[in-house]
Amino acid sequence: MPQKKILLLATGGTIACKPTSRGVLAPAISAGELLQFVPELEGLCQIDTLQLYDLDSTNIGPEHWCGMARAIRDRYDAYDGFVIAHGTDTMAYTAAALSYMIQNTAKPIVLTGSQKSIYNRDTDARNNLLHAFAYAVSAGAWGVQIVFDNLVILGTRARKVRSKSLNAFSSIDYPEIAVFRDDRLIRYLPPPQTLPPVQFTDRMDPAVFVLRLVPGMRADIFAALKPYYHAVVIEGFGVGGLPGGEDGPLLHAVRDWLASGRLAVFSTQVQHEGSDLSVYEVGRIARDLPGALEARDMTPEAVVTKLMWVLAQTRDPAEARALFAQPVQHDLL
Repeated sequence: MPQKKILLLATGGTIACKPTSRGVLAPAISAGELLQFVPELEGLCQIDTLQLYDLDSTNIGPEHWCGMARAIRDRYDAYDGFVIAHGTDTMAYTAAALSYMIQNTAKPIVLTGSQKSIYNRDTDARNNLLHAFAYAVSAGAWGVQIVFDNLVILGTRARKVRSKSLNAFSSIDYPEIAVFRDDRLIRYLPPPQTLPPVQFTDRMDPAVFVLRLVPGMRADIFAALKPYYHAVVIEGFGVGGLPGGEDGPLLHAVRDWLASGRLAVFSTQVQHEGSDLSVYEVGRIARDLPGALEARDMTPEAVVTKLMWVLAQTRDPAEARALFAQPVQHDLL
């Protein structure tokens, strides 16, 4: 059987960093050089490289996600899978964004990176890169995934939960797809039996604001956001809701925001178990606002990037709400 062909797309990040003359880290290792640090990849598959960016992932945003989606779309038929080397700080955003921009992909699109540069002696980069390719060539690999610290996590379910430790990513409120044990891939969930044709989108609308409620927040924040944003994610307390009651200024401000044709999604600041606006009165008044949406168990990264994808498809509020409510790669249960 011929070897599978995998394309490595490099974007920079810690995995590709070296110390600068000022003693800080910056991306400086090319895609081809990354492969030289992992000799175990030789013979695993045929690998081509594409140096897309050379950025700290803090600097990666919607325009770069669009570039990644276009690069994969233009080469989709030529490869059996794709590995993206990426910085960890915004990797969960990129994975979620690509999950919406490249839907129903039967070919794996695997993101990985590291907490320490591949240039370091004690790095996690070599293990992560090796396992990213090992998953990409495995039978039944599919969808957009993050492979990190031996875990295979759906792109719509991944979050960076530690800033320094090697086990930086977790799958939030959904099982990992698979794990590596001594380089052996153990699958927990099977791939879909059938998938519709792959669908690509290379447009995102970044006019999405995340508003984290704090006690005593003023309602005039919504008027200040109106000239610049088409959607707001309201991260409430606990299972979610709006302070102030039926006649409170925040409720009136959100009602006016929705009446102007903008989107509002109620979410929670709590990392696990999601929102549930049906539990308390403060949630019910939010849920009953005409046109209001609820994030439920979606990750913050999935909520934001899905809204950006939705707004790039349509500005009709009813159509946008319907698109947001439609599950994509298990983002919404």
